[in-house]
Amino acid sequence: MKEEEIDYSDIPELDDDFFEKATFVSAKQTITIRLDSDVVTWLKEGGKGYQTRANRILRSVMEAQRKRGNNSVAAPKRSGTP
Repeated sequence: MKEEEIDYSDIPELDDDFFEKATFVSAKQTITIRLDSDVVTWLKEGGKGYQTRANRILRSVMEAQRKRGNNSVAAPKRSGTP
């Protein structure tokens, strides 16, 4: 089908109201990350969407640190490690 043949008449125009209610969705970046197997199991126990859950958890930690004025990403010590 050519572009000229597409019927756009049923699509409403984007007015000021649309842009006032619109929200920004940040772009996702594909990465490889190594996690402990029990952490992955725990995330997957919640069902579909475990990567989204992991992202939300990391975001909440990031935002909490920023509120405290701590922008460093130093990893906390794991229990049982010197």
